[in-house]
Amino acid sequence: QEQFVESGGGLVQPGGSLRLSCAASVSIFRHKAMGWYRQSPGKERELVASISTFESSTKYADSVKGRFTISRENAKKMLYLQMTSLEAEDTGVYYCNFVSNILPWGQGTQVTVSS
Repeated sequence: QEQFVESGGGLVQPGGSLRLSCAASVSIFRHKAMGWYRQSPGKERELVASISTFESSTKYADSVKGRFTISRENAKKMLYLQMTSLEAEDTGVYYCNFVSNILPWGQGTQVTVSS
């Protein structure tokens, strides 16, 4: 089957850290740019971080730049998102998927930043 399974979310306090993982059961993973998307309460799903294939160049939304780090392990078909200095505004459901020609969305993983 072709799908993404996200994990690692949870409840953290402001300023805390969390690492999300995405298991990509897709045949062309290493040939595709990957991204982490976030759907926050009252907002549409947005791309917050992406990573290319060759040399793994990365891009980040302004809201997370300097705090989040995206990485991938092509041999394991895994995508990661290391989140630090978390803020309440980071609360939402996080999904992984291709940057283009996206597949059906998985269940995502909930991240809640609250005191």
